[in-house]
Amino acid sequence: MASSRKRRIAAALAVAACALAPAAALAGVVVSASGPSAGSYPVGKKIGDSERIVLRAGDSLTVLDGNGTRVLRGAGTFSLNQQAGPSKRGTFAVLTERRSAQRMRTGAVRGEGTGPVHAPNLWYVDIGQPGTVCLADTERVRLWRASTDGDATYSLRGDAGAHTVTFGDGDMLAPWDTKVLPVTNGSKFQVSGPGGGAAGSLTFEVLDSVAEEPEALAQQLIEHGCTKQLEVLSSAMMVAEG
Repeated sequence: MASSRKRRIAAALAVAACALAPAAALAGVVVSASGPSAGSYPVGKKIGDSERIVLRAGDSLTVLDGNGTRVLRGAGTFSLNQQAGPSKRGTFAVLTERRSAQRMRTGAVRGEGTGPVHAPNLWYVDIGQPGTVCLADTERVRLWRASTDGDATYSLRGDAGAHTVTFGDGDMLAPWDTKVLPVTNGSKFQVSGPGGGAAGSLTFEVLDSVAEEPEALAQQLIEHGCTKQLEVLSSAMMVAEG
């Protein structure tokens, strides 16, 4: 009798513990919005898995969650757990793999439909896209270009000095020698393209740790102002509309 009573008490305590434990945070992140309801869904807003999303005519809402990127169009009421589609976690793993950068994997991926060509790895630095770039580390920085035609030399100039990087004919990747010109958090570099033409500036944000979930990484990119990489992530993770 006593042992039976103890088992009942233990079971009751286990149930209570489960009830008090915080639920896993299932949420998507808004990566773009347009239309009449855009103000209600700013970039970076978190949306719960079962939360009602109410859109009006003319609305377009792009949300990235653990399984991919989805575009919701109004008018209508939606929830992320109703938007069925194949998981894009395999794509996310390839896109964010850091060892691939060490192997100098080349290539490109195209956005939805006939969209722009993007780097196949999120940590490659697109030399043609000036702005803020997030890095997972500063030891192996790789520059990437969207074309493979001909040689192309770029000049990088920062407070610590200058560095020249050359892409060979047929190459999409070129190494940044960080021993010659170190990259640190917040460092800014002026970029001059082939022939001395100005290509803009690059500012680097070094992530202390890299989120392992797509929606959490999207949030990091938003918080650090790495909008081009957010676009690459969102585009690569896009789930085809039914």
